[in-house]
Amino acid sequence: MTVPELGRLGFGAAGIGNLYKAMDDDVAAATIAAGWDVGLRYFDTAPHYGLGLSERRTGAFLSTKPRDEFVLSTKVGRILESVDNPAGARDTQGFDVPANLVRHWDPSEAGIRRSIEDSLERTGLDRIDIAYLHDPDVYDLDAGIREALPALERLRAEGLVTAIGVGANSADALQACVLGAELDVIMLAGRYSLLEQPAAAGLLPLCLERGVRVVNVGVYNSGLLARPVVPDNANYNYAPAPAPILAKAQALAACCNEFGVELPAAALQFARSHPAVCSVVVGASNAGQITETAARMAADIPPELWTALVARGLLPEGALHG
Repeated sequence: MTVPELGRLGFGAAGIGNLYKAMDDDVAAATIAAGWDVGLRYFDTAPHYGLGLSERRTGAFLSTKPRDEFVLSTKVGRILESVDNPAGARDTQGFDVPANLVRHWDPSEAGIRRSIEDSLERTGLDRIDIAYLHDPDVYDLDAGIREALPALERLRAEGLVTAIGVGANSADALQACVLGAELDVIMLAGRYSLLEQPAAAGLLPLCLERGVRVVNVGVYNSGLLARPVVPDNANYNYAPAPAPILAKAQALAACCNEFGVELPAAALQFARSHPAVCSVVVGASNAGQITETAARMAADIPPELWTALVARGLLPEGALHG
């Protein structure tokens, strides 16, 4: 199983698909350009992100770069279908875009092939390097494993994609997929972070055993770990953080501060520390954010910080790697 070299940090393109708020084309272009300028060469998008807007903006930028100098991943499973929208309704799944398209779950081989063809058309690029089945547990995990994953295996055998995988928020769902197919890579969202590590017990060791690479995303837990100081109104899993979760995040931030480390830098570098993880993918809503993220990934962190986090019960024993 071959996964292209992704680099420690990759660019997540949900933000430039108008996640939560609209973004001008020039701001989107400047944001992804800033990622390129700091050395990022792995770009992840999906039809879901802005009903295709993210794919179009990502492709428009990457089409100006030599094709062999970057890696592009997108997702399959959600087909976009045109609908009439005379009232100008907006998307209801987190993206500030017109609801001129609807997402339709289709795990069939025909649906997977159509999804790849549609993504190629939207990006304007000649190939997709990595294709992930997107959130099968949200729809029908059994059908995803039974239909979509064998279809992806055939696309890989035909050379239509280089590598295949699954992206999900559930460590259990991803583990079932790793056991159910010959995957190259998975995209793990929010389940191996400085705050919590449910993937550490079963999924990540299984990936190491099977040679499946892990792209770690959602490492700030919906923004909870994204700032040096955790506010009392912070969110966790896209909702107000429960008191125990908030208290732990604030304790993590306080410990980091004692060692002169920003919480987001520790969160990024911890997320990359597991030997199964090959890359951490982070989004941005402006150029400054992605530049700051790259600096945090490169920041010096004293080993004593990690030891202190374990000693205070903020990280479990055995959580330190290397």
